[in-house]
Amino acid sequence: MRRRIGAWRTRREWLVVALVAAATATFIGLVWLMAPAIERARLVERYRGPQADWPRLQTLAGRDIEPLAALPEQPDFPANNPFSEAKAALGKRLFFDPRLSASNQIACASCHDPSLGWADGRHKAETQIIASWSNPIEMAGTPTQSARQLAGVAGYAPLFEAAYDDPRVTVDRMTRAIATFMRTLNTPNTRFDRFMRGARDTFTAAEIRGLDLFRGKANCIRCHNGALLTDGDFHHLGTSVHGVGNYLGRYGETGAPADVGTFQTPGLRNIGRTAPYMHNGFGEGIDLKSLLALYNMGWWQNAPPGEKTRDIPLAQLSPLIEPLGLSADEINDLAAFLGTLDGASLYMAQPELP
Repeated sequence: MRRRIGAWRTRREWLVVALVAAATATFIGLVWLMAPAIERARLVERYRGPQADWPRLQTLAGRDIEPLAALPEQPDFPANNPFSEAKAALGKRLFFDPRLSASNQIACASCHDPSLGWADGRHKAETQIIASWSNPIEMAGTPTQSARQLAGVAGYAPLFEAAYDDPRVTVDRMTRAIATFMRTLNTPNTRFDRFMRGARDTFTAAEIRGLDLFRGKANCIRCHNGALLTDGDFHHLGTSVHGVGNYLGRYGETGAPADVGTFQTPGLRNIGRTAPYMHNGFGEGIDLKSLLALYNMGWWQNAPPGEKTRDIPLAQLSPLIEPLGLSADEINDLAAFLGTLDGASLYMAQPELP
């Protein structure tokens, strides 16, 4: 009898040990499975704290990376072109006036639509005021001729008088008025800006994870940094095919072999509203996540040139571009972060022209 009781106790003790071991193994397994989620939650909470406590940037030797920052709530105006309501009002009318073009049919606003994030939705865009104004394939205007034409429009003299205390219409005054109007068109209160100013509850967990990817694993911040999210530098991504279209990039200006196929880094503000992407229309029809997939694969190196272009050096893929190894979930998080850069819709009715 005692032997049976002892055996039963032994079996019970072993059963308890087995159950404890099984429970411990299950707990350890759950912790192991939950570890990534716990780490992601900790990361999110870290980003909700002071920026000084965020993960440190993995910078490259010799690469100057400005910290991400909010835009100033009020734009900066240069000392030689200070702001005035009258000057901005004049610049707005000039921006929408097709009489600045040779055909009297194309205004600045024709290619910079407020409802499209001040882009045009086409596969190629424009740059500086004078360059676009006089470019033969854009507005094709002659600035001095446009100034003479507008000087003959009675309604413009009072506007120039109000802006400059002088009714004379000159090219310099026109460009400064347009520049003043354009400086008022920033979007300093995106969710990104509010987050960077300390409103950390503005972002979802997915958007914060995307911010971390942007600063780290996805390498975006190497070229897209500062308040404007651009380094202002020139890079070749593989979008320009050797010998096809405008593939020379900065090389056309400098003649330096390293500049073949390089184009200036665009800012990313309003990126969700400024498709199609890339400078030459390569991204036409490609949505943002598909574009991120191309960055994820590391783009590609162009093939050697044909006989017709053998005298032009082959563009070299930027050393800053490399395969990223992002998962589908990480691409979704990165796209979610980029969505925080979109500002409020800037619907703007065309002003009454003189």
